Amino acid sequence: MAKKVAVIGAGVSGLISPKCCVDEGLEPTCFEGTEDIGGLWRFKDNVEDGRASIYQSVITNTSKEMSCFSDFPMPEDFPNFLHNSKLLEYFRIFAKNFDLLKYIQFQTIVLSVKKRLDFSSSGQEVVTESQGKEHSAVFDAVMVCSGHHILPHVPLESFPGIERFKGQYFHSRQYKHPEGFERKRILVIGIGNSASDIAVELSKKAAQVFISTRQGSWVMGRISEHGYPWDMVLHTRFRSMLQNVLPRTVLKWMMEQQMSRWFNHENYGLVPQNKYLLKEPVINGDLPSHILYGAIKVKSRGELTETSVIFEDGTVEEDIDVIVFATGYTFSFPFLEDSLVKVENNMVSLYKYIFPPHLEKSTFACIGLIQPLASIFPTVELQARWVTRVFKGVCTLPSERTMMADIIKRNKERINLFGESQSQILQTSYINYLDELALEIGAKPDLFSLLLKDPKLAVQLYFGPCNSCQYCLMGPGRWEGARGAILTQKQRILKPLKTRTLEPPRNFPVSFQLKILGLLTVVVAFFQFQWF
Repeated sequence: MAKKVAVIGAGVSGLISPKCCVDEGLEPTCFEGTEDIGGLWRFKDNVEDGRASIYQSVITNTSKEMSCFSDFPMPEDFPNFLHNSKLLEYFRIFAKNFDLLKYIQFQTIVLSVKKRLDFSSSGQEVVTESQGKEHSAVFDAVMVCSGHHILPHVPLESFPGIERFKGQYFHSRQYKHPEGFERKRILVIGIGNSASDIAVELSKKAAQVFISTRQGSWVMGRISEHGYPWDMVLHTRFRSMLQNVLPRTVLKWMMEQQMSRWFNHENYGLVPQNKYLLKEPVINGDLPSHILYGAIKVKSRGELTETSVIFEDGTVEEDIDVIVFATGYTFSFPFLEDSLVKVENNMVSLYKYIFPPHLEKSTFACIGLIQPLASIFPTVELQARWVTRVFKGVCTLPSERTMMADIIKRNKERINLFGESQSQILQTSYINYLDELALEIGAKPDLFSLLLKDPKLAVQLYFGPCNSCQYCLMGPGRWEGARGAILTQKQRILKPLKTRTLEPPRNFPVSFQLKILGLLTVVVAFFQFQWF
């Protein structure tokens, strides 16, 4: 059984992993290269090499109820969608509550992770650097939690003429705030969440902003039916069941109907090129209105000159000052030897996106190298819960042959569902994947059993939002407060919204209401008679 576990990184994945280690009786040591926790979600004014970077205005695209860890709901007075600073506050509360900081070695960079010659009977050697000194230690197991938003993907070869362009261009990783872009004509390349956020923010200062996209995308706001957060409406077990059983053409029609309730994407130049792909929609409530009043114009791809862009439809936009490449990220593990994980064509073969299938023993795992169609927080938590039980020896992996077959099958399904573009390499479904992981550790809720014992809860689980608390109702990691947290979600959603005291409406007797209705009918009939 693995006992000493090295955790690399103290972002979202690196916070939950030590907790899961402790829950299973393992001894974690977390190495964090910077001075604080938070990873991607800790904003800094400057861009640092080897660290994820966000812009100052970033707000979560997934709601607090769908983004909390399973046994630690966010405070009810927190807003439903959190500014990055508020999310970081939640991480600090979480870390303090479970006393996680004592397991983290800050300002410690991992230089290398290698299998020892006697790997089958020992483990992996981790070499770190802190305060200019190198240290080496042997760990029974390793959890890589370094994320995949560090190395920018800038495919300059796909943009003819870029070498002649005389203006400024940079990756969205470099963007921090709109100051300095006043009265500029700006081209944003890409149509993901970062591209849309940056385009909207810049359009408030710039002379004109253009979004260049070849693929297009569905766009939706954070607010859904009856004003509830979008993910609490869309991510339910009932909807997941429909997606699993309905034909693809029906799903395509349902998606179009859902996305077109707000506005006609074709009229705005945003309609996806391939509607059959279940790609992640852009979450941005401001983008359509900014297009509507002309602050943003949606264009196709184009060729660059010294100062202009010639688009594929023949139109030309002159005097372009700045180009922002919001073209995603690639990933790499420079501290890992190829015998552990090898990245080829920006892909890596991992069983269920976690375990290398070829190792003699299952003591190495990647956490968070995935992009679910919802919040990543519950996803990495379940990954860590399963991994630590594998390390402990209470869960086992299948043979290498079985794992490789699963990897190949899963990749084909991913391409079929989401396509082959660079941005979809790590894409996966949400509830299906969570249930897979939960099944491995015995934490998937038994709906049939609950229907007999607790029908109120069972109905909520099936038709209500599928949040992380569902996965600590039973099995290892069971939390006594899970049922209450699930049944009080609505209370926590409404708490930060109801900040104005309203007088309760006066209730009139039904007979009085009928008399008023009859009187109004007589009055209307009288005036109609007078009109004729």
